[in-house]
Amino acid sequence: MESTRSLETTMVLLDRIRVGDAVAREKLLARYLPILRAWAHGRLPANARGLADTDDVVQVTLLRALRRLGEFEYRHEGAFLSYLRQGALNTVRQEIRRARRRPTGELVEDEIADDSVSVVEQAIGREALERYEAELMRLEPDQREAVILRFEFGLAWAEVAEAMGRPSPNAARMLVVRALPQLAQGLGDD
Repeated sequence: MESTRSLETTMVLLDRIRVGDAVAREKLLARYLPILRAWAHGRLPANARGLADTDDVVQVTLLRALRRLGEFEYRHEGAFLSYLRQGALNTVRQEIRRARRRPTGELVEDEIADDSVSVVEQAIGREALERYEAELMRLEPDQREAVILRFEFGLAWAEVAEAMGRPSPNAARMLVVRALPQLAQGLGDD
């Protein structure tokens, strides 16, 4: 994660983009492209990669987010990253739906059909992933963002605190610790 000076710059960049500053737009894209690409890697199942890949998902997400900046409410640095993550997740879901509707133009035998799942789905299973997403949405926004920053983006506690505008790494840790029982209860045995 970047220094406090850079974190404050995200808000400034967003404000400059809203008034049409192309340089600010490029700086923001350069900042979030690698972070979002790393998060999105492996989330698109192989059978949905015919028309899109991870880079396509990330580009679509960033462009949609920039077009909808008027809808985005900046609370702190972590909120924008969470906003981008939700956009990427929506884009992945859209690509999966599109792949299911897309005719292939040829007959595919069951033995060679690609029913593979994404790396994330392999790790926790499709149903568990859907339950996780549902439970995540039930958390308070700050808790949800902190959980995403810590566990999905892999930020250190100090980075989560900085991104969330919390006074210390321990304050960020406690935000996540308080969210985990609710997540665990909703996930049950998973």
